[in-house]
Amino acid sequence: ELILEDVVIPEENRVGREGQGFRIAMNTLDSARPFVGAVAVGLAQAALDEAVAYAKERHQFGQPIASFEMIQSMIADMAMKVDAARLLVYRACWMRDQGMTFTKEAAMAKCYAADTAMAVTTDAIQIMGGYGYSKEYPAEKRMRDAKIMQIYEGTNQIQRLVIANKVIY
Repeated sequence: ELILEDVVIPEENRVGREGQGFRIAMNTLDSARPFVGAVAVGLAQAALDEAVAYAKERHQFGQPIASFEMIQSMIADMAMKVDAARLLVYRACWMRDQGMTFTKEAAMAKCYAADTAMAVTTDAIQIMGGYGYSKEYPAEKRMRDAKIMQIYEGTNQIQRLVIANKVIY
């Protein structure tokens, strides 16, 4: 525990202007959220790539499971989610680079990408069956890593509140 009482910070040592600490902290979070989204997109892309490779190799009933329509449907949904998440991250980063206000877009990128990582890693395990759950393959670790993406830099529930606030007000 660290308790600071009657601490005076000399003006030359301040980060930002007096009374602006909360704003600085919020701006820092806005900048960090697309980074979390980018990590989540990477996890999701890796899970998709692994699931596709597995589906091409794994044979059932004399054919690769990638030829089964339900596997194809899952892979298509996974690919769409990954691309949409990537585009949200790109947009938030672009807006930041342009000096635009991007609080809503940062929250959208982080939230959607983290949810996508969780969904895609779960679907990858489903496609891989028992092997997906095994520590022999990285799929199960990716799913655990994806879960923390929904928590870092503000939970996804908080991101939804930020988004709603920006959309409504």
